[in-house]
Amino acid sequence: MSQPLVLASNNRGKLAEFAQLLAPLGFALRPQGGLGIPEAEEPHPTFVENALAKARHASRLSGLPALADDSGICVPALGGAPGVHSARYAGEPKSDAANSAKLVRDLAAHADKSAYYYCVLVFVRHADDPQPVIADGRWTGELIDAPRGEGGFGYDPHFLVPALGCTAAELPADQKNRLSHRGQALRALIEKLT
Repeated sequence: MSQPLVLASNNRGKLAEFAQLLAPLGFALRPQGGLGIPEAEEPHPTFVENALAKARHASRLSGLPALADDSGICVPALGGAPGVHSARYAGEPKSDAANSAKLVRDLAAHADKSAYYYCVLVFVRHADDPQPVIADGRWTGELIDAPRGEGGFGYDPHFLVPALGCTAAELPADQKNRLSHRGQALRALIEKLT
């Protein structure tokens, strides 16, 4: 029998990635939107604080254990931006295309095109869990101007993995899940949970 676990996100890309990675562990992942739970505020300057706030929010409103992530792309040449603001880098409404276009424009004058995706995962057994399980992952690459690939989401068409010669959007889903910041963080989380 599967254990219900609420995902503190309505992002379809994240839901697909997590569902595939968590299915073998017996978790039945349920997106918060399907339970009528609105998105939590993300006012904090760090990934870990935002992830914890989202996990507690989803758990409190669902009465279920919750998993939240806060992730984004960090660009050293831009002082770590967009960072925690990755989903809304170009403002509202959220748009992957607008965010990517802004990032390409902002990086145009810089020679250093290095970037990394960063993810923090927080698992809480209940809303007031005094010992949340926290794991993180980091995936390094570089940004390219012209998008390539049809897969992935977010900045993936602009995120080149130099060792493979392709973007994150050009990788098959199973390979991306093995390499990605979220895949790394989830493996670390699973190790901690077991």
